[in-house]
Amino acid sequence: MIKYKRSLGGALTLAVAIGAVAGALPAGAVTTTAATTAESTAAQPATAAQPATTSDDAQLRALMHRLTTADGAPGALLQTRDRHGIRVLTSGVADVNSNAPVAPDSRFRIGSMTKPFVATVVLQLVGEHRVALDAPVARYLPDLLRGHDNDDRKITVRQLLQHTSGLPDYLTFLSPAKILEDPLAHHDTRDLVNIALAQPRTFKPGEGWRYSNTNYLIAGMLIEKVTGHPYGEEIRRRIIEPLHLRQTSVPGDTTAINGPHPRGYVRPGKGAPLMDLTAINPSIAGASGEMISSAGDLNRFLGALAGGRLLRPAQLKAMMTTHPTGDKGREYGLGLESKELSPCGGVYWGHGGDIFGYQTAGGATTHGRQATVMANVDPGGTDAQDDDMEAAVQTALCEGRPSHSR
Repeated sequence: MIKYKRSLGGALTLAVAIGAVAGALPAGAVTTTAATTAESTAAQPATAAQPATTSDDAQLRALMHRLTTADGAPGALLQTRDRHGIRVLTSGVADVNSNAPVAPDSRFRIGSMTKPFVATVVLQLVGEHRVALDAPVARYLPDLLRGHDNDDRKITVRQLLQHTSGLPDYLTFLSPAKILEDPLAHHDTRDLVNIALAQPRTFKPGEGWRYSNTNYLIAGMLIEKVTGHPYGEEIRRRIIEPLHLRQTSVPGDTTAINGPHPRGYVRPGKGAPLMDLTAINPSIAGASGEMISSAGDLNRFLGALAGGRLLRPAQLKAMMTTHPTGDKGREYGLGLESKELSPCGGVYWGHGGDIFGYQTAGGATTHGRQATVMANVDPGGTDAQDDDMEAAVQTALCEGRPSHSR
């Protein structure tokens, strides 16, 4: 699983743990229940899918069960999609009070999986010659970086999307106690960016790689400046509506999740009761991670993106031109990362994400297979949860393929 995403969740864990140590456990604390595993397969034509190999099938079921037992998530969902059909596996519960099962069409907050949507819109604007990928961001947002480190005005659009700008992550410097005071509060994007701009740079533009949510807050601002519309409106017009992603939204200040959805939980410390944090104002994440979607919609989006349906060839090539991240087998493109498929060889393209209550990972291969997994606890998941989610995506993408084939 992706290791760069823990800033917001880690801060919340610390803040809630401090409250727990002081004897002030959250009012919404609840306990977990035992997990069950179920399978749902979408109706398909008579010629539908080739059955999975027995070992793949057993491994996927074991991973889903482990996510909701040893790893500690109340519920989990996995959807795989290819030209043969759709398959859904669920485990555990959507609500620890009612014991309601996880619905196959569940919606959930997707955190940093918002970034591929944002990058796609920027690259569409590049293809329309309204944005130059290697132009300085200051060309489009001349007042944003003024008065700060002179190197800031050399940061290019490409460097924003690839996390090579050197801008620090605003979440590193955000007070967790302030977030907890009012999780429904609105957060202004410019204010969040200014938190990062007031801090030292991690490196000079283009001279390193470090994941920073600040980059995508600015990318959202760039979209609005160039188009005259909020970035969420452009995502709806350019991606959500053309692909008929009916379970996907950019919520803005809306604190509820519409439609069927699991409750989102955080765990303040090892062995501590869960806290329900389903309702939050996602403006705390903005264009770096505020979106809501479903496994089915994410698979459809990733399939269309990797399959060349959303970007022109030159822009898709740019998106898939990667930079080393320091993690073996993992490189980062423009809002999309490539990872080695260790079970069967080759690579897949995707992203991961977390935001209060939900952890998500997904990816697609260029030969037409997609997989997305979700667990409804974050922060509070273990390192094993990260690894098991990654293993679920990889196993699903390799399902039925010989080991190390290319």
